[in-house]
Amino acid sequence: MLGFECDYMRGACPAVLQKLVDTNMDQTPGYGADPYCESAADRIRQACGAPDALVYFLTGGTQVNATVMYAVLRHCQGVISPVTGHINHHESGAVEATGHKVIALPGHDGKLGTQDVRKYIAAYWADENYAHIVEPGMVYITHPTELGTLYTLDELKELSAVCREYRIPLYLDGARLAYAIASDKTDITLKDIASLCDIFYIGGTKCGALFGEALVIPSPELTGNIFSVIKQRGAMLAKGRLLGAQFDTLFTDGLYERNGRNAIRTAGMLAEGLIAKGYAFSVSPQTNQLFVIMDNTRIDALRKSVSFSVWEHLDEKRSVIRLVTDWATAETDIEALLDLF
Repeated sequence: MLGFECDYMRGACPAVLQKLVDTNMDQTPGYGADPYCESAADRIRQACGAPDALVYFLTGGTQVNATVMYAVLRHCQGVISPVTGHINHHESGAVEATGHKVIALPGHDGKLGTQDVRKYIAAYWADENYAHIVEPGMVYITHPTELGTLYTLDELKELSAVCREYRIPLYLDGARLAYAIASDKTDITLKDIASLCDIFYIGGTKCGALFGEALVIPSPELTGNIFSVIKQRGAMLAKGRLLGAQFDTLFTDGLYERNGRNAIRTAGMLAEGLIAKGYAFSVSPQTNQLFVIMDNTRIDALRKSVSFSVWEHLDEKRSVIRLVTDWATAETDIEALLDLF
């Protein structure tokens, strides 16, 4: 069975796994106060060009999102998200469970439009009854988006400017950030993200780590005592060094970027092969997620040999399937998959 269902289906890249083996018998302080977490945080600050940023290592993406919003938003505030945003669709109401509404706005290929955000916030404050309405207290985006698309640098700058105009934080979910940075279709760097976003996280689970994410807070004044909140929300490991060792490895000698480039390269091979066979995409491929339009009868046949997800039903005869490459996808995997189409 070929696995193209998601980019967290494998364990960890060999260098990360070896680091965990090599440090297994070390005795270190807990809860992120170990030398591996400290080294990883310094490497991340350097890569981001943000020497004063706070860096914490959490267990998973949903935990990061829910923890950040619980820590930052006031009681009657909500978070603006594209309707396709991960917090709106695929986190089982984790944000709402913290007591904060997800304010879903229409997206454009998975992205929030700056004018849509500005219009919504302006309309809120212009409403005489705004005190009775959930206040927009944060803007949430993913990069890449749930559709594998990318914000441009100009789009990110515009969103950042709107958020700073209204004094609300811009938060970027970077579960697949390695693949965004590696794409040949992007003009956004990690340093751009750190300068334009108030809070973001660097994904590990989907980008070569065994598990875990690195939360980066370039604007520490927003979060208060977030250490205690992370602990309270169940997103902190006592053996924090298991996370620190992984990110210390990922941010040594460009491994994180190399992981991303492999997924982008193999996704490009797959896209070219599918186009050559006459297939079309519901969204133009930009990163490691491909959304392929297929006849339903062909989907049923493909399921016998490939794991993937059905993303959308277009009509009675056709659906969109999602194929995802990752940090370890091999050319032979792509060739074997294309032979089945």
